[in-house]
Amino acid sequence: MSEAATPNSAHTSGRRRLQAILTALGPLLALVVVLIAFGIADKYQRGDRAAFLSVNNIRNISEQTVVVAMAALGMTIIIIAGGIDLAAGTALALASTTLAWCLKNDYGVAVGLVAALGVGALTGLINGTLTSLLGVVPFIITLGTMTIYQGVAKLIANETTVQPAFAQVPEWLPNLTFSPVKPQWLIYPLLPNFSTSVWIVAAVAVLMAAMLKYTIFGRYIFAVGSNEATARLCGINVRLVKIGVYTLAGLFVGAAGILQFTRLTSGDPTGGVGLELKIIAAVVIGGGSLSGGRGSILGTIAGAAIMVVIASGCNILGISNSIQDIVIGTIIIAAVTLDQFRQRRLAS
Repeated sequence: MSEAATPNSAHTSGRRRLQAILTALGPLLALVVVLIAFGIADKYQRGDRAAFLSVNNIRNISEQTVVVAMAALGMTIIIIAGGIDLAAGTALALASTTLAWCLKNDYGVAVGLVAALGVGALTGLINGTLTSLLGVVPFIITLGTMTIYQGVAKLIANETTVQPAFAQVPEWLPNLTFSPVKPQWLIYPLLPNFSTSVWIVAAVAVLMAAMLKYTIFGRYIFAVGSNEATARLCGINVRLVKIGVYTLAGLFVGAAGILQFTRLTSGDPTGGVGLELKIIAAVVIGGGSLSGGRGSILGTIAGAAIMVVIASGCNILGISNSIQDIVIGTIIIAAVTLDQFRQRRLAS
């Protein structure tokens, strides 16, 4: 009997392994296709003036991706664990506003950076603790904390944008996003000389991918998202894992808030409203399953980039924002539908 079961088990394992590879590489291939499609369309429409695939535009796309991508790294592990965080956008704005407030009140950049990261981690800790202890679905919990964090940000900012003086913002801080790395790396000009913030996100993404693949905590995250009851029976402290996941994700939200400040050099307490939808969409487009148990860091980065590429391509081609929204919404629906189809196929 065991001999007969072995081939079936091997077949199932192989199919799931192939599924994981396709889930990871699919969004990356989609990103390449979207880039090529817009590049061809731009060349056809503008001829010699085509600029979509230029080095400067690719660099601009990467710089516009970093904020959502950084926060989406945290959202990835939340969604893999079977959760959701609707407060990510307002928590991001709270972290950015905290950094701006610290700089404006002459607490220094070091204190401001630590405070922004700490605030982000604290918001995640609150979300994870409330979700775990109250037993309420994370959609409702984070829907409530979303408004709370926005209110706290408004209190800190005194209902206005926090704008530090030019001299209070170190020059290197905005340069993280807008200045290419100097000296230029050996890989240039094979790739655009991306800004420091892009390399920071890339390095963090590699660390996150390694954590999910090679650590016990990473395996626990997948186990909890795949089947929480089974994970509990296997001795996993599900509550502690959820709290850890939300807290770590909050740390990334704080880092995204710092990156947002580097772009704006000000703290807008309402600047994160609606941003949580883009963050969640990046994970979903990247192959993450809202049912839990599935997702990849590479897919999330590709998903975040796809949205920015579509926006940039539409702008260059003169396509209205309304069409951009329709296209991105259609992609999200297609991604979720594909995920449901894959789940039914695996279950059969």
